[in-house]
Amino acid sequence: MTFYIDTKKAGSAGKISWFLKKCILNYSASWNELVFLCIGTDRLTGDCLGPYVGQQLTRQLPGRFHIYGTLSHPVHALNLCDTSRHIIKHHPQALVIAIDASLGQKKHLGYVTIGNGALYPGAAVQKELPPVGDIHITGIVNTAGMMEQLTLQTTRLSTVISLADKITEGILAAVPSSVQNSCFIQKL
Repeated sequence: MTFYIDTKKAGSAGKISWFLKKCILNYSASWNELVFLCIGTDRLTGDCLGPYVGQQLTRQLPGRFHIYGTLSHPVHALNLCDTSRHIIKHHPQALVIAIDASLGQKKHLGYVTIGNGALYPGAAVQKELPPVGDIHITGIVNTAGMMEQLTLQTTRLSTVISLADKITEGILAAVPSSVQNSCFIQKL
């Protein structure tokens, strides 16, 4: 099941936090560490949501959790497979939360989606990339339709930043920086 949160409404970061906790609690496999896989590139405005979230999480949660994908070290189509293999090798018991920008219906512009299950990066621009993550979070940055690559190039930066800020705020509320992985598991 995928949950949709309108970030233009008051309390949206709290809802993101609540749904993220719900997805974590509903994840059936055992895990002992948390990995955030923030997908996208800083070279396309509409696709920088993931790296921007990764950048903020790195600043807010230094050393607490494993974060892959920032503005200076993005995880994108060219290195996603290598990064996924690295995560599987070095974090075999991790719960991976994948974060990416997405395109959607006009009525969902500015929404965040959260759900259990893998994320399919690049699907909006017809790229065939492997599914990643155990839980997915997406920010709907623009509308899907024709010429998706151009749509991502002309996406408003303010939309991306607003969505990324809400996602980051929701994650930080769900995973406080003062909590270590083992404590986080027990508190849930």
